[in-house]
Amino acid sequence: MSLSFIKPDFGRNIVNITATLAECLGCPTGKPVLPLLAKELQKGYKNVVFLILDGLGVHPMEVNLPKESFFRRNMREKLTTVFPSTTACATTSFLTGKYPMEHGWLGWSLYFEEIGKSVDLFHNAESSTHIPIGTGFVKGKLPAVAFYKYSKEYRAIAVVPAYWDGDDENRYIWEDFDGMLLHIENICAMAGKQFIYAYFDEPDATMHRFGVTSTEAKTLIEKLEGGLEALFGRLKDTLLVISADHGQTDIGENIELYRDEELLSMLLWPPYLDSRATAFRIKEGQTEKFTAYFGEKYGRDFELFRSEELVRQNFFGGNFVGEHAALLGDFIAVAASDKVMLHHALSHHFRGHHASLTEDEMLVPLIYVGKGSF
Repeated sequence: MSLSFIKPDFGRNIVNITATLAECLGCPTGKPVLPLLAKELQKGYKNVVFLILDGLGVHPMEVNLPKESFFRRNMREKLTTVFPSTTACATTSFLTGKYPMEHGWLGWSLYFEEIGKSVDLFHNAESSTHIPIGTGFVKGKLPAVAFYKYSKEYRAIAVVPAYWDGDDENRYIWEDFDGMLLHIENICAMAGKQFIYAYFDEPDATMHRFGVTSTEAKTLIEKLEGGLEALFGRLKDTLLVISADHGQTDIGENIELYRDEELLSMLLWPPYLDSRATAFRIKEGQTEKFTAYFGEKYGRDFELFRSEELVRQNFFGGNFVGEHAALLGDFIAVAASDKVMLHHALSHHFRGHHASLTEDEMLVPLIYVGKGSF
C-alpha cells in the first residue's frame, strides 16, 4: 500500500489560525491570516474560545461522525497541519504562532549532541529509558512563548492539563473533560473580554490505543462533540473555535527498527524524531550503503528524503534554513503505508498513529460557531 503525500500549505495551515486569533487579540504574529475566520472575529465577541482537540483531524472526524453532526456542519475549512504531523511540533506551532523551523520542536524526540542523547521533548526525558534529563533542559534549548501572552484586547486565559508545563499567569487546570468544560463556562461568564486557549488530549490517546475506526474512538468522539455542543448552547456572546494538531491513521504493522543491527551500524546516532517520520544521522562514508540498504528493506513502505532537501522545499515553514535545521539529521524516512518504525524497546505499539504526510494525518478542520449580542 502506498499513500500520497500532502505538503504543508503555510497559507492554509494551523499556524494561520494562530495568526488570525493573534491579530484579533492585538498581538499580530506577522504570518498570513485566514480571511473567513478574520471576518468572523471582526464581529466583536465578548469571549473567544480556542480549543485544540488532540488528534481530531478531518479523517477521524469524518469516519466517526455523520455529515449533520455539530462538528461537521460547522467545519468552515480543511487546513494542513505542520510536518511532522505530531503533537510536540504542532501544538508548539499553535502556542507560539511560529513555524517548526522557527521554534525547533521538530518532532516527538530530538537528538542533542551536547548530551549525546535523544530526548522526548514533552517529557523532558531520555527517549530510550524515559529517565528525566534535568529540569528545564528542553525549555532552555527551545524556549516557547505563548502568542496570547501579549494580548492587548482580551484577558488571555489557558485551560490545560496539569502536565503542560507553562508559566501562564491566568492558568486553569482540568482533571477531565467535564472539568475543562466547566472552566470554560465559568470563565466566559466573567465580566470583560476573555480569550481562552484550551487543550484536551483526546481523541488522540484513545485512537492510539484502539485505532481510528474503532468503536472506542467513535464513542469518545461522539462524547466530545455532545459535550461541546451542549456547552455552546449555554454560552452567551461567544465565538467557539475548534481545531486539531493533526489527524491519525490506522496502523497495520510496527517495525522494530531498534533490532536492525546492520542499519544501526551505519548511524552516528540512534534513530529519532517520530515513528512515521524517522530521522537518521549517518556515519561518514556510509551514506551510499545506507540509502541502498534502506531502499531495499524499507523502501516499499517509507520514502527516504534528504533532510536538507525538505528544508529547502519549505516543509518546515518560513522558507529559510534556520538554526534548528541541523536537528533534523541527514535523512528523514516518511511513512507511505500503514507501518511505523519503533526506535527503541520502550516505544509504544499503537493501533492508530500520525506524523507522516498522508491526508489522514495532515488535514485538520477549522470549526467555529458564534453566538453574539450584536
